[in-house]
Amino acid sequence: MPQVHWIMSNGDRVSDDVNVGTNLMDAAQMNGIPGVAGECGGCLSCATCHVYVDEAWLAACPPMDEVENAMLDVVTSPRQPSSRLSCQLIAAEALDGIVLHVPD
Repeated sequence: MPQVHWIMSNGDRVSDDVNVGTNLMDAAQMNGIPGVAGECGGCLSCATCHVYVDEAWLAACPPMDEVENAMLDVVTSPRQPSSRLSCQLIAAEALDGIVLHVPD
């Protein structure tokens, strides 16, 4: 079971084991992570599950598609090269230990 680490903007850290196949937006909501709203339920239509993937983990993440890329243009926190929508990141053994920074 892959472990995911969320780091809030104030430095607080939450870690949890996540079932393979679970999207990381759902995992964040199950863990009460503030700032990962996921208002559309993971349908890729709201960008409220925006996170910054720690640079050490960017290469391990699957590439984003055109829709996710377009949605990242409307996030409320500044878009960065490490920006992703957590609904599009799926827990997998290759992501065991991933670190996600939650924007303000």
